Amino acid sequence: MIQSGHARVETTTIASDRPRWQKELGRAITTPEALCQRLSLPESMIAGMAAGHRQFPIRAPEPWLQRIEPGNPDDPLLRQILPFPEEGEDHTGYVSDPLEEVSGDDASAASGLVHKYASRALLMVTGACAINCRYCFRRHFPYDEHQLGGSGWDEALARIQADPAINEVIFSGGDPLASPDRLLARLAAAVAAIPTVQRLRIHTRLPVVIPQRVNADLLEWLSQTPLQKVLVLHINHPAEIDDDVRRALRALADTGATLLNQAVLLRRINDNAETLERLSERLFECGVLPYYLHAFDPIAGAAHYDTGDEKARELARQLIERLPGFLVPRLVREIPGAPAKQPLNL
Repeated sequence: MIQSGHARVETTTIASDRPRWQKELGRAITTPEALCQRLSLPESMIAGMAAGHRQFPIRAPEPWLQRIEPGNPDDPLLRQILPFPEEGEDHTGYVSDPLEEVSGDDASAASGLVHKYASRALLMVTGACAINCRYCFRRHFPYDEHQLGGSGWDEALARIQADPAINEVIFSGGDPLASPDRLLARLAAAVAAIPTVQRLRIHTRLPVVIPQRVNADLLEWLSQTPLQKVLVLHINHPAEIDDDVRRALRALADTGATLLNQAVLLRRINDNAETLERLSERLFECGVLPYYLHAFDPIAGAAHYDTGDEKARELARQLIERLPGFLVPRLVREIPGAPAKQPLNL
């Protein structure tokens, strides 16, 4: 049970027919062999995927795969989910916990509640994701050991309620929208019952990976919450936005939510000004404002995605020249222990 003030959230759900998005999750591709077969990739690639797949399993749902060009190993959407042989290499400075969420002095993520910033608290709603992005800074996070549930919800909400400085609660994970709407609606109600909380922010990739996730149940509870709401999406390349995603984003905007996007700068995926410019323009067509462009977090197993800070700065300078100011994302890096994300000096 989750409760705060007069609101309660039951953590159990009644069995029913699963919605389409959950069915898509259930039939996601999870092996190198299946990925190569589905996308007409050479079988010779399978051996090179083995080490990375053992370390961080493949997970890719069909709606995402439909946007990938078959037979093209350099497709920018494929490269985000494809284990490369380089994942088995060790690189100095690339570690399993780059933001020190588990190992640092303020390792609060282990409790399911992250309170690094004065006015904001982050709830790790679930460890589940719709897709396994190879560059994820939490690819090694021990979610099984640090799941909120049972009395953990009550404790986390009580801590938020006890701190009047917190005016914004963030649902994160994993991907919070991998949780059932029944749970999310009641959790949102519990947060709204805390008088000092004004905003609900949701960090999610699911409306992009499986746009069918934006269904009537989700739109209903989002529309009904009295909190100001912000959805922070994660889109790295303009090819991620097809007609289904565009419709899903428009529906989310119609709930009154502010839509923002944060992208990660990734080598051989979006590390050129033309791609980033098209991404900003396409996001704005869908009612989404570019928010952050993240310099790479040095996560172990993903060093081959890192462009380096000098390349990042040069791209940011080019975007300033190419785009109106409101379409230029802020180039930032998250530094363990810092009071906020740190802009990279251009």
